[in-house]
Amino acid sequence: MPIQILMPALSPTMEEGTLSKWLVKEGDTVSSGDLLAEIETDKATMEFEAVDEGTIGKILIEAGTEGVKVNTAIAVLLEEGESAGDIKDAGSAPAPEKEKVEDSAPESEAKGATPTETEAPMSADGERIFASPLARRIAADKGLDLSQIDGSGPHGRIVKADVEGAEPTKKASVAKSDTVGAPAATAPTPVGQSADAVAKIYADREYTEVKLDGMRRTIAARLTEAKQTVPHFYLRRDIRLDALLKFRGDLNKQLEARGVKLSVNDFIIKACALALQSVPAANAVWAGDRVLQLKPSDVAVAVAIEGGLFTPVLRDADMKSLSALSAEMKDLAGRARDRKLAPHEYQGGSFSISNLGMFGIDNFDAVINPPQGAILAVGAGVKKPVVGKDGELAVATVMSVTLSVDHRVIDGAMGADLLKHIVENLENPMVMLA
Repeated sequence: MPIQILMPALSPTMEEGTLSKWLVKEGDTVSSGDLLAEIETDKATMEFEAVDEGTIGKILIEAGTEGVKVNTAIAVLLEEGESAGDIKDAGSAPAPEKEKVEDSAPESEAKGATPTETEAPMSADGERIFASPLARRIAADKGLDLSQIDGSGPHGRIVKADVEGAEPTKKASVAKSDTVGAPAATAPTPVGQSADAVAKIYADREYTEVKLDGMRRTIAARLTEAKQTVPHFYLRRDIRLDALLKFRGDLNKQLEARGVKLSVNDFIIKACALALQSVPAANAVWAGDRVLQLKPSDVAVAVAIEGGLFTPVLRDADMKSLSALSAEMKDLAGRARDRKLAPHEYQGGSFSISNLGMFGIDNFDAVINPPQGAILAVGAGVKKPVVGKDGELAVATVMSVTLSVDHRVIDGAMGADLLKHIVENLENPMVMLA
């Protein structure tokens, strides 16, 4: 029987994507491992490989189609001995995964569904619960709490079989009862004005509506989550850069023959990585009901791209030389701008760096990237009058930095100690080579 090729989940958080480009056409023969298509997720454009071998019998989703849900059939693969005439049967046959049958419930069933029944449910802690529309409808009819049900479908999705034999939970029964004294419903989380309400305010003004792509939607959701749920506090220091700039100039002269040119940012990455080793308790992330303390220094660096940003992660940054960090950062930044990073290259890390100094920004406060414990906002190095150790007035190049810290992970004194080590590493750059 012809095989349906489904829209893959190319990252742990992917729910839909854009089928950017087909790399095969109908009639092409493919083997396992051959590239089939380029798919754009919320963060990157990735190549999709064939799992089975056969002939591309029909392409179901055209190139350029946006919002294609994960596990949607995008093409049909014919096995040996099959022809295009078999595709009609494949289209009416059940999808390879059980949940696809339920997601394609007949129109007669869907007509009776209320908006509440068809919306994606959320758990008490705000996590989305993945369930097929039919499973959600049955759960609503039986008064089931989907957050208390383990899904047996792909990726833990709740399907029809999971809810048919389930009994109403105590939580759901209380919610449906009209008993006097029942606990009041939790107040909904405040949200901003609706799109229609905002548009009405500006109805008499000329404007251009910019559609949000997947990356912009993800950034908006992540930043809202970070500012609403992460208890930020901020620590600020000025760093004298004269010794570092001189040391960098000397190193670059010696490395010129190898084609290596170190940036100030390379030194900042190394300084932060070593500081995390000096204060190991600060090399940590928030994991909901616990803190995970990492042993390696995995440092993420914000890279601005058109329409958003990436934070590629330099793993084991404390163990790498400045030249190795420089080369790796250039490679990651280049592929980030082309949206060619794989998920494992921009996920993880315990600490981030956001440098706006090249834009002339003196100082700013950066938003923590959950679940990381801290982020360093780096401003421009500018000439300023300073008072020397002997009280004499001098001019020095000074850079302002702000450390944003998650108070659940790092307390004030620990954050101050971490920042102190970062400052010491940058003001005495030779120690980073010891």
